[in-house]
Amino acid sequence: MWRGTVGTVGSGGILRRLRTPVDEIDRAQLSEWAKAQGGIPLRELPLRVPIAAVGEVRSVRIVPRAGADALEATISDGDGSLTAVFLGRRRIGGVAPGRRLEVRGVAMAAGNQRLMFNPIYRLF
Repeated sequence: MWRGTVGTVGSGGILRRLRTPVDEIDRAQLSEWAKAQGGIPLRELPLRVPIAAVGEVRSVRIVPRAGADALEATISDGDGSLTAVFLGRRRIGGVAPGRRLEVRGVAMAAGNQRLMFNPIYRLF
């Protein structure tokens, strides 16, 4: 028979984790992973200079741009986001929600959104 009280194991760590929303835990883990990969934090993304950024694909959509389709993948590192725009593409194998990747290129601002056109990418 098990004897003990809740909260004695891990000195409060378990209770704190149980009270923390799952999306907050996921965001923190993604942020730690992105930092470990050496990517620039997306909320501090410098513009108009070559950079490498890492994160997880949150959404993928096809948007018409200048008369041709473009695949837009929104990437998050837990603290910020960047939209990678692949012009003339409707699909890229492996680029799907939940997939982690690195993008390399030059970022620009469009309103409050950060965009990177036709980046070089690497899947994790």
